[in-house]
Amino acid sequence: MRCRIVVAFLLFLIPSLLTSSDKKKEPEQVSSVKFLVLKDDNGKPVRNAAVVLHPVRDGGKQSKGGFELKTDNEGMTEFDGIPYGKLRVQVIAPGFQTFGDDFDIGQPQQELKIRLKRPQDQRTIYGDDRPKDK
Repeated sequence: MRCRIVVAFLLFLIPSLLTSSDKKKEPEQVSSVKFLVLKDDNGKPVRNAAVVLHPVRDGGKQSKGGFELKTDNEGMTEFDGIPYGKLRVQVIAPGFQTFGDDFDIGQPQQELKIRLKRPQDQRTIYGDDRPKDK
């Protein structure tokens, strides 16, 4: 009786193993992405800027986790192995406005150029007619 159960089990197991090995999973396509961070006003590189990467799921939701890179003296940094799809990029550097945007990654190699702007002057709805503090 046990022998029949074992044989029956093997008869169902072996074909499923054979068919699963035929259906090889295609490797996930990944990209090598280079980031160039420049000052918007003069085009010079921004060194030591934090480039934060977050994959974006369907529906625009940011996936948990992420990765932070730092730019070198030439304003460059890179990361290999970024899966194809949407990538949310945030760049933070002292003395500049924080940059954030989503990019479509869909090539084996890509270069993203990011231009950081200086902070804007504060604007007020009040004119110069306001009383000055003494």
